[in-house]
Amino acid sequence: MKGGSYMNIRNITRSDQKLAHFMKLEEKRQIEGLEMIPSENYVSSSVLEAMGSILTNKYSEGFPKKRYYGGNEYIDEIEMLAMSRAQKLFGVPHVNVQPYSGSPANLAVYLATCKPGDTVMGLDLTHGGHLTHGWNVSATGIFYNPVLYHVDKTGQIDFTELEMLIKKHKPKLIWVGATAYVYEFPFRKFADLAATYGAYLAADIAHVAGLVVAKVHLSPVSYAHIVTTTTHKTLRGPRGAMIMVTKKGLQKDADLADRIDKAVFPGLQGGPHDHTTAAIAIALREAQTPAFRKYGKQIVINAKTLAASLLKRGIKLVGNGTQNHMLLVDLIPLYGSGGGYFAQYALEVAGITVNKNTIPGEPSSPFYPSGIRLGTPALTTRGLKAKDMIKVADWISRSLEAVRLFSLPSKREERKPYMDNFKKKVHRDRTLLKIRREVRLFASKFPIFKM
Repeated sequence: MKGGSYMNIRNITRSDQKLAHFMKLEEKRQIEGLEMIPSENYVSSSVLEAMGSILTNKYSEGFPKKRYYGGNEYIDEIEMLAMSRAQKLFGVPHVNVQPYSGSPANLAVYLATCKPGDTVMGLDLTHGGHLTHGWNVSATGIFYNPVLYHVDKTGQIDFTELEMLIKKHKPKLIWVGATAYVYEFPFRKFADLAATYGAYLAADIAHVAGLVVAKVHLSPVSYAHIVTTTTHKTLRGPRGAMIMVTKKGLQKDADLADRIDKAVFPGLQGGPHDHTTAAIAIALREAQTPAFRKYGKQIVINAKTLAASLLKRGIKLVGNGTQNHMLLVDLIPLYGSGGGYFAQYALEVAGITVNKNTIPGEPSSPFYPSGIRLGTPALTTRGLKAKDMIKVADWISRSLEAVRLFSLPSKREERKPYMDNFKKKVHRDRTLLKIRREVRLFASKFPIFKM
């Protein structure tokens, strides 16, 4: 939006000026910067309206037509509308739209399919997996017995290792999905292995749900028993989640849908967030349009163009490119191990928001990883095209080069003072400040998405 404000905070401005001040600064940051974290996006004005509506006043424990509180006749209709739209959009017989976010949605899958101590399998967090796929500090790795699989040197799932691990450990539940994976998910191969060894297969498509809808990524619905997704990221809705049970899932377990619902409520949650449910319904309606399918295709075009442009500038990428919305940059050639922190901070000073991330075979740690993760969903929402990705790649390359002389100290006790000094220098770096001015002028020409 050129000029004006994306938010309507007139009442907040009158009642809480300090909070309004920070909200306005955040709006300014989003408008004047380039948001490139792959899991972030911009929602429509309609989604914002639903999130700030009177639906937040209602308590609706239970499910449509089976509530524990009165006064839910219209809430029931809203939730059923969201469910029916998801069923149609993804082609599934059952959907639960109540999970508060992706992590509790995934935990509900464990509760529905496993008992504490059962063996489960997911991609190692340091190899691009998600916290809730069995990582040791997550409840999923504490209450269940996780066996983690890995990617090879190219960043692709190592199926030789995977089959060996499945055969040896016989997991009850197998996850396919990731938080930093630049290839299309090989759902068919996972389905064949799960069938051979009798495991449940759950596909976590939080990152690629919008791409699945736009038909630029394979759908897991024919292969998995359960599909989970957040409703933000590429689906461009509010921060919520859904759990979908497929026809294949019901064939394996006729009670699976009921057990999923009971795992969500009363297993893990109380009353659903009805304002979020309404916003999910809106996002699903928007995702049904030809414009959304065009948007999903443009995300991938932009990501591939960005990857090619970075490679031309000598930036190393895991997999030498991408098949989806995401790029994983290997910074070891620039900074040695642990350079993700320097890159993230330098780019933030330059007005480009990314997140530090581990790379396959990570030699450092998740707090000081050796890579960064880039994505194109938010930029594509704002209207950037492939030609704009060339300019973005140039800013990224120049920003990374500006802090190339920094490297992570090997001794832990030296890191904090080193980083404090790094931050002071970066905020005075002429190259980064020049890029920031260029980014501000460029980004301000593109509206934050409004429908």
